[in-house]
Amino acid sequence: MARPNGSDKVAEFSRDQELQAYRDMLLIRRFEERAGQLYGMGLIGGFCHLYIGQEAVVVGMQMAIRDGDQVITTYRDHGHMLACGMDPKGVMAELTGRRGGYSRGKGGSMHMFSKEKAFYGGHGIVGANVPLGAGLAFANRYRGDGKVALTYFGDGAANQGQVYETFNMAKLWKLPVIFIIENNKYAMGTSIERSAATTDFSQRGRSFDIPGEQVDGMDVRAVKAAGDRVVKWVRDGNGPYILEMLTYRYRGHSMSDPAKYRTREEVQKMREEHDPIEQVRRRLLEGKLVSEDDMKAVDADIRAIVTAAAEFAQNDPEPDESELWTDVLIPA
Repeated sequence: MARPNGSDKVAEFSRDQELQAYRDMLLIRRFEERAGQLYGMGLIGGFCHLYIGQEAVVVGMQMAIRDGDQVITTYRDHGHMLACGMDPKGVMAELTGRRGGYSRGKGGSMHMFSKEKAFYGGHGIVGANVPLGAGLAFANRYRGDGKVALTYFGDGAANQGQVYETFNMAKLWKLPVIFIIENNKYAMGTSIERSAATTDFSQRGRSFDIPGEQVDGMDVRAVKAAGDRVVKWVRDGNGPYILEMLTYRYRGHSMSDPAKYRTREEVQKMREEHDPIEQVRRRLLEGKLVSEDDMKAVDADIRAIVTAAAEFAQNDPEPDESELWTDVLIPA
C-alpha cells in the first residue's frame, strides 16, 4: 500500500508553535481537572470521561488541518471541543446541564456539537461515530469542497463491526477521511493484549487496502508531522488513511472507574517519562525560548479561563421546562 513518506519524523516547531501547543494542551488538562472536581461535587451528572494524558493527539492534529475540516469523536470529547476552539464556558455549562451549554443543557458530557467550529460530536455509542465521520467525508467528496474529516475512536471501538463496514465503503469511494485510533491501551478497562487478536491497530485496514501507521501520541511534534503528511495525502484525493496514536490516559475510563486493572507505578512512569505537556515545557525552558515568569503567566491565564468557565457553569440558569419539547424529532 502506498503511503506518504516520513512516518518516523517529528515536526520542527518554532517558539510560537511550542507555546501554542503548550497553551492548548494545558487548557485541556486544567479544564478536565476542574471537570473532575465538579463531578465529585455532584454538579455534573451521568458519565464523564476525561482526556487527561492524551492532549497531544488532538492538539497536534488540529495544528495540521485548516478551517472547515471536520472533527467527530466519541464520548471522551471535551479535549476535542476545546482544541477546535469551542468556548470553555459553553462546554463546562453543558457538563452541568445549563442553558448556556452547547446543547442547551440537554446533551451533557457525551453529546455536544458546534457547526461553527466544524465539531460534530461527542457520541455515546461505541464506534457509532465512525460511519458518521465517513458520512461527513462523503459530503465533502460530493460537494468537491476539498475538506477532510478527522474521525477519532479508541482501541476498544476498533473491534466493532461497523468500523470495518465503514473502512470498506470509505476505500471503495475514496473518501477524504482520516481514521484516528486513540490507543490508550485499556479500552474500558481490559488491556489490548487480552482483548485484541492483533494489537497493531494501524494495520486494521489492510484487507481494504487502507494504509496506516503508528504515531507517538504523547509527542505533539510527532502528531503534527504525521498529520501534515496524511492530511495532504488524503486531501489530494488518495482516499482514507489510518493513524494509530499510541497514547495513555492517566485517569480511569470514566469518573466512576477506580482503574484497579493497572498499577500506580505504571501510571507514574508514564507521567514522569512521557507527559505531553511537560515535554513541551522542558523544550521551551531548556532551549531558553521563554523564562520561568513567561510560563507562570501562561499557567495563570489558563487557570483564570478555567475558573471563569466553572463559575459560569455553576451560576448559569438551568433550562426552562419548555426545552423538553424542543429539538425532538416527531415522525410525520
